[in-house]
Amino acid sequence: MNKEITKKLNGEIERLTNQTFKFDERIKEGWFSAVYFLKTKEIAEKLKPDNIVTMQFFQKSDAVLCGSDEAIALIHTFADHPEELEIHALKDGDKISPYETVLTVTGPYQSFGYLEGIIDGILARRTSVATNVYNVVKAARSSGKQKPIIFMGDRDDHYTQQAGDGYAAFIGGSTAQATHAMNEWWGKTGMGTMPHAMIQIFEGDVVEASKAYHELYPDDDLMVLVDYNNDVITDALKVAREFGETLKGVRLDTSNHMVDKYFLRNQHLMGTFDPRGVNPQLIFALRNALDAEGYHHVKIIASGGFNEERIRAFEKENVPVDVYGIGRNLLHIHIGFTGDNVLLNGKPQSKDGRQYRPNSRLEKVNYVK
Repeated sequence: MNKEITKKLNGEIERLTNQTFKFDERIKEGWFSAVYFLKTKEIAEKLKPDNIVTMQFFQKSDAVLCGSDEAIALIHTFADHPEELEIHALKDGDKISPYETVLTVTGPYQSFGYLEGIIDGILARRTSVATNVYNVVKAARSSGKQKPIIFMGDRDDHYTQQAGDGYAAFIGGSTAQATHAMNEWWGKTGMGTMPHAMIQIFEGDVVEASKAYHELYPDDDLMVLVDYNNDVITDALKVAREFGETLKGVRLDTSNHMVDKYFLRNQHLMGTFDPRGVNPQLIFALRNALDAEGYHHVKIIASGGFNEERIRAFEKENVPVDVYGIGRNLLHIHIGFTGDNVLLNGKPQSKDGRQYRPNSRLEKVNYVK
């Protein structure tokens, strides 16, 4: 992620997340904080009100940081006297190393300490998604040409996560996403053409469904889903013959439990590979069929169960996929963050093994009301 782009986003992301947080004042009441944090807050208020602590946050992987701006917005919204806190942080999009400090907050524990778990959760989710997308984007250029990744995670998690996940996916390198909500934090709109449901209402007639789409959305690039009848080559050629240069792409989303009718008609081809789902042999056959009739311009979009490993395998074989669509596998939350109090009144004081780790890359965050 270009750091200049990330810097331009900082203020807008904090404004939007700040606005979002205000809809749930229960954060201020401690509703989402572990009870032991709330008890510690009360003890600090009553017995140690003058102590100043420094809390630092880290994780244990090579990763792409995301959630920094969101965490800062949380602190600025719900901490007591946030203008008195000293915050240093890395930026969304920064590459981070295992155990590298990404955020420090200094001030009275009772002001912000109860937000520790929420901050951990924000950083864990956003960084996991951003890192997953980054690794997939990297895999999709392993053959030498960068191929776009469409983030299609709307059906794989709770809808309230879409805006933040979409932003994290953008930080990771996906610039095409399924819903408007996924694009909200970075200022774009959702993209997509047709689901299987649209073809169903035209009784499985892909050409008629495509005509209807093009009639109502003539300014959109026509990208047609061609696996509804489990005969992608036949249906792709039908729409290509109908629309010619107007057809920009076809998408395969064949279930991993299905064998396309192309192989059922050509059983002599089977036996040396797994013919189920969107497989390399099917895409090679589709590309050859389109090219044989002069439709070299039609791009092939592949979706359905793709992850980093599978994309690398496709790219290693130079499978002619132009765009990958991915959902569930980008939402695997596997990077956990930890917040630790490491300084007490400016002196080292921490759990054994969790000492203060200064990081010269951290930048001071100014409080803006």
